[in-house]
Amino acid sequence: MEVVTEVMGTLLPKLANLLTEEYKQYKNLKGQIMFLKAELESMEAALLKISETPIDQPPDNQSKLWARDVKELSYDIEDSVDKFMVLIDTRASNNSFRDLIDRSVKLLTRAKIRYNICIDIEQINSRVKEVSERRKRYKVDVVVAKPVYPTVDSLRLSPLYKRAKELVGTDEKSNELVRRLMEGDEMSKKQMRIVSIVGFGGIGKTTIAKVVCERLKMQFDCVAIVSVSLTPNMEKIFKDMLHQLDKDKYSDIYQATWSEEYLLFELREFLRDKRYLIVIDDIWDKSAWERIKYSLFENENGSRIITTTRIHDVAKQVGGVYQMTPLSLDDSRKLFYLRIFGAEDTCPNHLAKASEVILRKCGGVPLAIITIASMLASKLGKEDDHMYWSKVCRSMGSGLEDNPHVNDMRRILSISYYDLPPRLKTCLLYLCLYPEDYHIAREHLIRLWVCEGFVHNEQGKSMYQVGEDYFNELINKSLIKPIDVGIDNKAGFCGVHDMVHDLVASLSNKECFVTTLRGQHLSPINSKVRRLSLQTSHEDSLKKLETMSLSHVRSLIVLQEFKLLPTPLSKTFPILRVLCLNNCVQVKNQHVKDICNLFHLRSLDLWSTSITELPEEIKNLRFLKVLYICETKIEELPSTFVQLEQLESLLFYCKMRLPDGFGNLKSLQELRGDIIVDSPTMLDDLGRLTELRQLSIDFSDWWDKSYETAFLQCLAKLTNLSDLQITSSLSLGPQQRPTIDIPDSGIHSIPNWQASLSSVSTLTIQLKTLGEEDLQVLGSLPSLRDLNIAVEEPTLDRDERLTISNAYPFMCLTRFRYLSETIEVVFSKGAMQRLHTLTLLFDVWKTIEQFNSVDLGLENLSSLRHAHIYLCNCSGVMPKELEAVENALQKAVDMNPNSPSLELETYLVVIDNIWDKSAWEIIKYCLFENINGGRIITTTRIHEVAKQVDRCRNQLVKASDDILKKYGGVPLAHYNSQYLPKEIENLRFLKVLYINETKIKELPSTFVQLEQLGSLFFYFKIRLPDGFGNLKSLQELAGYIIVDSPTMLEDLGKLTKLRQLSIDFNDWWDKSYEAAFLQCLAKLTNLSDLKITSSLSLGPQQYPTIDIPDSGIHSVPNW
Repeated sequence: MEVVTEVMGTLLPKLANLLTEEYKQYKNLKGQIMFLKAELESMEAALLKISETPIDQPPDNQSKLWARDVKELSYDIEDSVDKFMVLIDTRASNNSFRDLIDRSVKLLTRAKIRYNICIDIEQINSRVKEVSERRKRYKVDVVVAKPVYPTVDSLRLSPLYKRAKELVGTDEKSNELVRRLMEGDEMSKKQMRIVSIVGFGGIGKTTIAKVVCERLKMQFDCVAIVSVSLTPNMEKIFKDMLHQLDKDKYSDIYQATWSEEYLLFELREFLRDKRYLIVIDDIWDKSAWERIKYSLFENENGSRIITTTRIHDVAKQVGGVYQMTPLSLDDSRKLFYLRIFGAEDTCPNHLAKASEVILRKCGGVPLAIITIASMLASKLGKEDDHMYWSKVCRSMGSGLEDNPHVNDMRRILSISYYDLPPRLKTCLLYLCLYPEDYHIAREHLIRLWVCEGFVHNEQGKSMYQVGEDYFNELINKSLIKPIDVGIDNKAGFCGVHDMVHDLVASLSNKECFVTTLRGQHLSPINSKVRRLSLQTSHEDSLKKLETMSLSHVRSLIVLQEFKLLPTPLSKTFPILRVLCLNNCVQVKNQHVKDICNLFHLRSLDLWSTSITELPEEIKNLRFLKVLYICETKIEELPSTFVQLEQLESLLFYCKMRLPDGFGNLKSLQELRGDIIVDSPTMLDDLGRLTELRQLSIDFSDWWDKSYETAFLQCLAKLTNLSDLQITSSLSLGPQQRPTIDIPDSGIHSIPNWQASLSSVSTLTIQLKTLGEEDLQVLGSLPSLRDLNIAVEEPTLDRDERLTISNAYPFMCLTRFRYLSETIEVVFSKGAMQRLHTLTLLFDVWKTIEQFNSVDLGLENLSSLRHAHIYLCNCSGVMPKELEAVENALQKAVDMNPNSPSLELETYLVVIDNIWDKSAWEIIKYCLFENINGGRIITTTRIHEVAKQVDRCRNQLVKASDDILKKYGGVPLAHYNSQYLPKEIENLRFLKVLYINETKIKELPSTFVQLEQLGSLFFYFKIRLPDGFGNLKSLQELAGYIIVDSPTMLEDLGKLTKLRQLSIDFNDWWDKSYEAAFLQCLAKLTNLSDLKITSSLSLGPQQYPTIDIPDSGIHSVPNW
């Protein structure tokens, strides 16, 4: 039922297209198509009625069967229409004799096509009539079936009646909510306060609201808890509220025939002089809240209101947002075990591993934990527990588990699904093409929705922008989770909670929307396979595929190296529209040649495949809208590529030359990658791409001043351009752009043409230097909201910073990001008055060297909410200096009257502009884990690279995170203790250790096991443990070591890689040690920096650098 209207949404516009002037030559089809279109429109209206039936009043089985038949019929009609349009789509000829022969053959062929399509349409119309007549024959209508299970509201409200001992993990959350509601000064306590609890369905919002209500109710005159639900009955809600507030006075309220307006008035009068506590549970839209809000008299008696909702926009409207978080793993375990075994800490050993997997999939959602636990408890002891639990592990998230407990959970979660409009239901179902815990790239997903036809056209917006609205709406409804959210508040990726994934998979299975092959598991097939997701490389996979009918597959997504991919693809999947082969390295050039026979393709993803070129036959894909060839070895495109007139997005990322005549690609909106333009003709072609929204151009090595006029004329034609990236130095004339991005441009100053950009809202630019005139130009842009500046070469002879004042109005600027070696600006009072997010990245050492301070005037940014400051090259700064910098920045933020937050991070390494995963892998091996609190910052345009870096993040800083957590979250360089624990031995890959400015005087015996340690920094005198000669990788000992035995000299002699050594001989030196010491020195052949404290005579030996402070030596020894 859920996806029937989706098919109609794509089919009806196609039928309308067949009635246009372009197809008027097919006269005998027109009448049949008009009949077909009218019939399907009527069916669509009936289907909408069925899909909108309440969740507790589903249509009967006959209606469901009719809807299923219409869905399959619609799919088949669309397939026929698409085949027809592919066959009749021909190209213009060159009027040669060969073309005359070709045209003659085509005339005969097209006559045959017309005949065949007529037969198809006649057969389809017969099927349509049969489906319609069957519906009339059995009088199938929207008949409401009797519910055979509890209503959703009764299932939802069960948390209100849980026993106290069953409530786990509520203490911390309830304490925080009580604090928000009750703490404050006397004046604020008298004001009415509201807390709106928001979160994913089943996460425990109702439970925690009830817990808080129970804790506080004795402090109020009257209390009520009411549920609003998806379809609120306002009269019943108001009556419930009155009855609970005063049961005696309103004992007969349910018999009263009062109108909604009178009930509202009665409530306000009753609450006028009361101190009340009211819980309003499960609000679904803003209008419902607005109606309820009018009934709540806002007095100064200290009344309190708690609301719950799944929708973020509703929570913001109510105010006092409290984001509900999942249970911790410990609390999840307690709840799980309590429900199954009756005790919080009881679980048989043979079930422990399975229980951990189950809990991970439940994701801390109480509803999911209780549901699965109840199901397992019902089977306990009745069959092999381990086998059954393992089976549950495998089925979770697949939508296959059929159990009353699981079905009840799905029905509670499905309220959010049924609240969605049809277009969003289909988009959500599409996510079950991906496995649980998969990070789905936002842009990629939206493009797929567009290519599938799920996104409907809206006036004044591109299809991609409409798709973005869909994506954001699903986040707002708490149905998908945003991941990797940038400063523009856009998520780079999204994820789906395992329990939502289970719900979506269950709905998809019922509708046969997606067929999934993973491991030995294949989702049920009750009709034709329309969308196929291959998530495995299991040996039996090909056998299963061979048994399936795949001729109706529209989408094929391969998420792993599926080595048994059916070939040839063009024969197996003749009407394929979407093909994703991301990271399938077994895909080579010969496969692409076959793919070029998939004439229906709209989206082709060849990301990270092994292809080196696109064949000439790429011209066959005339309906292609999206092409990914990122991270392949393709360097240029064939000349026939320009025939892809419907192509909207081309993603390649590396530098590439487009073929001559690429101006023919008039539908192109995105060019994600640097195109090389090496002739004015190419600029002419570029100017013809008037739909372009995103463009990256590389001018390096070829730019000629004579091209400038042609380039500016080209830009003037690209009126839809919103994101422009340029690599090279040039001066641009005036042009208006909503968004301009000019990284790595080498531009010496802001060109004058930008001064007239009255519509510019986002600007990203890299400058050689930053000057006063640049700030004047930027500050005058009236619509600028987001400004990103990177300065390549700071002005080194500048003694004073440039002052940003109200002389540069920056009237609309809300986000400012500034990257440079030194910070050359300071904010005075009145600067950037609307700025709420500031990001600074600079070299600490160079900034201090040039300006002697980090006084940036942060206290003067009156609207600032968030400051993100990244301090780079911290390894070159003494700890005291770094601490002074951090304190100065914190003090300035603390002085800001708007009380902004400060995120301050130190970085040892900045890796800029990573283009592919292989480059990152090489760099990664040069990086080492350390415990100095240092970090690595990377920048990239490519989401896949960012994901790869993020996967390594935990590996790179694991040791750092563990140590920092253990010692209170501060670097060990500031660690206020007198010893290191013996567990230091666990850091076996440690290469650098800083313990300077600590009270550590000796190291534990286990320290000698750090065999990869290369540098030890401590500065003060310290005694190394016996056996330290085992530290054979040690190159730096930056601090004075105390050696008090000949054995220690022997250990010292084993450190043959030492380049730097400081030794203290005071108070212990014995003349008998001298020979042993000289033998030790003779072995240290790499030593280049020696520091000695004491009086002694050294034998002959050569060293490049010798430093002997405070030694008391009276003359240079003969050695």
